[in-house]
Amino acid sequence: MTKKLLALLLALILALSAVPALADYPAKVFPTDYTGKTVILHSNDVHGAIDGYAYMPWLKTWMEEHGAEDVLLVDAGDFSQGTVYVSTNKGEAAIEMMNAAGYDIVTLGNHEFDFGYDKLMENLGKAEFRVVCANVLDDETGESILEPCVVGYFVPTEEDKDDESKIYLKIAFIGIETPETATKVNPGLISNIHFTAFDDLYTYTQKAIDAVRDNVDLVIGVFHLGVDEESALNGYRSIDVYNKVTGLDFIIDGHSHTVMTAGENGEPIQSTGTKFANIGVIVIDNETKTIEDHFLVSTAGMGKDEAVAAKAQEIMDKVDAEYGSTFATSEVLLNGDKAPGNRTEETNMGDLITDAMVWSVVKEGGIEQVEPNQVVGITNGGGIRAAIQPGEVSMKDINTVLPFGNTVAVIYVTGEELLEALEASTFCTPESIGGYPQTSGITWTLDTTKEFDKGEVYTLNGKESSYFKPASIQRVSIQAINGEPFDPAATYAVVTNNFCAAGGDTYNCFARAYNEGSGFDTGIPLDEVVIAYVTDVLGGVITAETYGAPTGETQIK
Repeated sequence: MTKKLLALLLALILALSAVPALADYPAKVFPTDYTGKTVILHSNDVHGAIDGYAYMPWLKTWMEEHGAEDVLLVDAGDFSQGTVYVSTNKGEAAIEMMNAAGYDIVTLGNHEFDFGYDKLMENLGKAEFRVVCANVLDDETGESILEPCVVGYFVPTEEDKDDESKIYLKIAFIGIETPETATKVNPGLISNIHFTAFDDLYTYTQKAIDAVRDNVDLVIGVFHLGVDEESALNGYRSIDVYNKVTGLDFIIDGHSHTVMTAGENGEPIQSTGTKFANIGVIVIDNETKTIEDHFLVSTAGMGKDEAVAAKAQEIMDKVDAEYGSTFATSEVLLNGDKAPGNRTEETNMGDLITDAMVWSVVKEGGIEQVEPNQVVGITNGGGIRAAIQPGEVSMKDINTVLPFGNTVAVIYVTGEELLEALEASTFCTPESIGGYPQTSGITWTLDTTKEFDKGEVYTLNGKESSYFKPASIQRVSIQAINGEPFDPAATYAVVTNNFCAAGGDTYNCFARAYNEGSGFDTGIPLDEVVIAYVTDVLGGVITAETYGAPTGETQIK
């Protein structure tokens, strides 16, 4: 080795030794002295990003090393669904990971109910953390299915926990779930519970606050409401609730995947986005018993707790081994975006899925009520959860796109009912909506410049939903069905998923037909249908010629 090369090597070693240790990372982002403080670290909408759970205990340890008296881990819901790592085990892996990370308090998101109420309660039976939710009620008893509120009593040491004179801080955590869950989850899986809606949302929130307000220093809402415009119609946003109730000091929010440290008018609401892009921090001064600071910290470059990271890797390796094999290739990017994307317009991903659904039913036969050219496909855009990149396609990719375990169903509706479904499911477009219709065999136009004519509220199983029936058809028109003229009086077979068939999202008119026996559930999982279609019909290649661009819908803006 030459002297010049040796000198360069020594210089490089010295330069690397001057790089701050990873444990110093947060010092660059926020204050480093937390003496006399209680800190809350919060997450929301993790959606199966289980490798991110290792950030939470790592940051908790860092806070404690920098003086924090107590550090709590809190989550605002939607942890049970989103990737193959939690969907294939129906949310159990999320509970495992939250136990491993050491979460203290959690509320429910709408996706916690995706596998049914009974499965959710089975999963929560394994939780080592407290779960709060004030506004989901048991139909038989009328009582909340979980604790409405948890009060944390903070004391100098564990030995002091029973000595009230030693308590230096009392914080109440109130859990609130979005009423939209009633139509964002298969209604058949949650038939024995209901979600307080409209003004009752505020009533039950205020009731939970009033039950503890006089006995605590702070009341913090752990809400799964979000700030989406779609939710504004019924006043279901966190900012709506905050401005309708009294006694809340702060809201930890989820649902809309928003990155924010305050509401649109300065409301004390914080949300981290999704999938651990950020971690929320709330700093409470123990002497003044007030929130003195709150902010978000990016996880980019942050360390991870080794034991929790190893637990996540173990789960991911097991799932990858089962679902990671390649079965096809794609020449195009299949759109997995929310907006603009599957919740605002027709997409090539939506076309692929609905084409596969129609093919799967037609090839098996059994649709005798209509001619083959009267069979169409519809699926809700909110059920499409990821993109597929050009290149190799695995079963894990398809399961990530379609993680809900939905099955393919068929319902028979009139042309008028088909128009109602399209009108109701695009009522707020161009704002995004989970029910946005991805279609096959329908040539249709949506005029977003016209107002939605809001009629009566839809009801499902005798309970009010979050959506409204169109009083008239103003925004949608159908030009053709499979190239033939559309007839409002004709009967059409709609191939959809069992969630929409049961009235999920905005598809109440489908539920009317389905509940009257006008249809059937094939029982075939939707992801398996798409895999079979790509393999058998497309020959394992998703081509640019066939799915390079979406077809069927025209939008007037």
